[in-house]
Amino acid sequence: MFIAQAFKSYHEWWRYLVGIIVVFVATQLGSIPFAVAAGAKMVSEGGSIADLDNMSKLMTILDSNLTLFLMLLSFAVGLGALLLMIKYLHQQPLVEATTTRKKIDWSRFWVGFGLIAITTIVLTGIDFYTNPQDYEVQFQWGPFLVLALIVLIFIPLQTSMEEYLFRGYLMQGIGVLAKNKWVPLLITSLIFGALHLANPEVDKLGNVIMVYYIGTGLLLGIMTLMDEGLELALGFHAGNNLIAALLVTADWTVFQTNSILKDVSEPSAGFDVILPVLILYPIFLLILARIYKWNNWTDKLFGKVEEPVIVSDEIHKENIEKHL
Repeated sequence: MFIAQAFKSYHEWWRYLVGIIVVFVATQLGSIPFAVAAGAKMVSEGGSIADLDNMSKLMTILDSNLTLFLMLLSFAVGLGALLLMIKYLHQQPLVEATTTRKKIDWSRFWVGFGLIAITTIVLTGIDFYTNPQDYEVQFQWGPFLVLALIVLIFIPLQTSMEEYLFRGYLMQGIGVLAKNKWVPLLITSLIFGALHLANPEVDKLGNVIMVYYIGTGLLLGIMTLMDEGLELALGFHAGNNLIAALLVTADWTVFQTNSILKDVSEPSAGFDVILPVLILYPIFLLILARIYKWNNWTDKLFGKVEEPVIVSDEIHKENIEKHL
């Protein structure tokens, strides 16, 4: 049981509180270079430091590749802090924070990655050819190669930070306190969605986009609980963000990149926002369930979380001898 892995290490509630505070502080420190660079550029162009609160100006004041690098840097710093908390504050091996398997199964990572990457490329290609007026081809070798280098290194760090924090650290921490699985699944999904409230997409599309963010959190949480590990969620999240950054951008998205395509259509939030959550996500889960032969859904998603009984080698040996 993935959540019960936490029982093997130090899992007092205050440790998780300290860990969250440390990770938050680390990410804020990691965002200082972006704030300094953007603030200096604004002032040099006659603007005001107060303009840093304007997300639209903040995301366009610097070169898009530099902006992306500095944004993702804070996640890399946060991931480093989180891994240190797992190792030293909880004294938990990384593999136990990742999976119930004896070692991390990277084949699962690539299955999750491929599932969303192929889907995104195919659906974007279909939309591009059926609605060409909604796109501009902006591909340029130089900026794109720099973008590719940045996203190949830093997008996996960004998505891993979020997955280890929400589907790993908090899922296990809340789970051992709540003694069940549905509470951590729901809470981590809601928090994951809420942290996207500051994204410019919310201002442009409205709060209905939160259905997508919270729904994505639920999808990744269900993957983790059903598969007893983070590998699928790590791959899926990395594939989603990496392909999105390379393939298509828009003036109103949080990641404005030197991607191949630019979406110039008027953004609207409707069925296209809810479609992935209601149709695509269940299909993804069914595909994965078939591949990995998932069963006992009720217990894995809503069952109790109990501390495993650890039998010492001596007691185990005595019991064997008694039955001989």
